[in-house]
Amino acid sequence: MLGEISRGKITDENQDSYFVQINGKTYELPKIEITQEEHPKLGDEVQGFIYENLHKKAKMTQFLPFAQKDQYGWAKVTQIRGDLGVFVDIGLQDKEIVVSLDDLPYDKTRWPKKGDRLLVRLETDEKERIWAKLADDDVFQQLSSRFPSDLINKDLKVTVYASRLVGAFAISDEYYLTFIHESQMAQPLRLGQTIEARVIGISQYSRLNLSTLPRAFEEIDDDAQMILMSLARTPDHTLPFSDKSDPSEIKNHFGISKGAFKRALGHLLKADYISENKIDNTIHLLKLPGADSTHDQ
Repeated sequence: MLGEISRGKITDENQDSYFVQINGKTYELPKIEITQEEHPKLGDEVQGFIYENLHKKAKMTQFLPFAQKDQYGWAKVTQIRGDLGVFVDIGLQDKEIVVSLDDLPYDKTRWPKKGDRLLVRLETDEKERIWAKLADDDVFQQLSSRFPSDLINKDLKVTVYASRLVGAFAISDEYYLTFIHESQMAQPLRLGQTIEARVIGISQYSRLNLSTLPRAFEEIDDDAQMILMSLARTPDHTLPFSDKSDPSEIKNHFGISKGAFKRALGHLLKADYISENKIDNTIHLLKLPGADSTHDQ
């Protein structure tokens, strides 16, 4: 079956390749992709990974891919197809593998981008098509390492392996399991995205809680943080609220009283994080704490 390591007999060769028979089908094995110490001869048996390349040509290689049927490996995203999924590089010279859109977030803004990385294994369907399948939380649990207790306020490099409305689940380069709540990120994080984040605590599920917000956020109260995050998540960084807004509208949108809203608004205006347009009664994000402007987000 394609997508597996198989053994077959060399039945022919030319200057560049051997031709290997497996179950009545011939696979081309380029001589430059031989890794065994001695090059084989006609009639010898050889082993390698079998697949079809981009041109539907049956190939064998001894340069084994990063990911296999029973082995997970990190694969870099090379191409995005909205109608199909994302293509990833698993180390084959002339073949990229697809992660189906069925396995990706429903919200395409959370899909990986080119250059992001995903932990995948291979799966071959009944039509002999090879797919890359994402590692689930159980796999990351098995791969994870115990983290030390002195990481609070330290920065970690992490890769997001699940992006949900409540937040992002990620694994660090040291294989520590982490979680970033949606309130601790200026923008939603996408699947496969690699970022640096700060450790702010330990969850009851033995994960490190992280934040991507600048440390300057700690100087702002919760109400002000909520207003800033609401502004940061709008396309134009603007909201139809001001100190003249109806108390019920403020309560419905932010969940706080008008008095609390006005106090938070005053602090943000004084710190030049936002501006207020009294003509159309809107507020606009100028910058986030620790950033020069909203263009840096």
